[in-house]
Amino acid sequence: MTYNSAEEVKQQHIERLGIELGPIYYELCNELAWLYIKWNQYVELYGAKPSRIDLTNQAAPLFFRIVQDTLWEDTLLHIARLTDPPKTAGKKNLTILLLPNIVENNTISSQLANLCSIAVEKSDFCRDWRNRHIAHKDLHLAMKEGVESLLPASRLKVKECLTAISEVLNAVNSHYFNSTTMFDWADDHHGAVDLLYLIDDGLRSAKERQERIRDGNYLPGDYKARDI
Repeated sequence: MTYNSAEEVKQQHIERLGIELGPIYYELCNELAWLYIKWNQYVELYGAKPSRIDLTNQAAPLFFRIVQDTLWEDTLLHIARLTDPPKTAGKKNLTILLLPNIVENNTISSQLANLCSIAVEKSDFCRDWRNRHIAHKDLHLAMKEGVESLLPASRLKVKECLTAISEVLNAVNSHYFNSTTMFDWADDHHGAVDLLYLIDDGLRSAKERQERIRDGNYLPGDYKARDI
């Protein structure tokens, strides 16, 4: 198996896709891959097993509630950025909507335009959350003064957004490289699952220490203050 550096991969994209499309496509792929990594961490913590939520609630419920809200809102922001218009307030954006206008083949350009429209439609709820709740705090929404609620959001809707964005980038990949990329693959090494195992070990250790103290069989280190 051959491994290429990030710079080598970028250069391959430039050679195959051209000096304009190559770098943009490369950066969009990196953005989507990183988005999937973050989203997979969220799912591992809050969407895989109820027992994992119970575990985090036992350990540090306030902290993990903040983590949950932060990861969720960051995911919606990231999706919104990737599906934003190519230009806002006179400034260019890195977005999948750039692609239909810079590919040279009319057939793939039309296909990309259709796929982008699907991705934008599916991600409308992300922009609503961003505009009225995350980036800005809508006054009437905050005060619950007869304003329309935020568009419904769910893990399923996020998954549909990620799939739609993946299909846009893989349309380019398929046309120019005759291959596809599995963006949702993620190595969880040193990620959320490893943290959960450490928390579980810690909670078990704390329970055993409490039992030793209760039974009068405590160890010298059971009462020792630790500098963390």
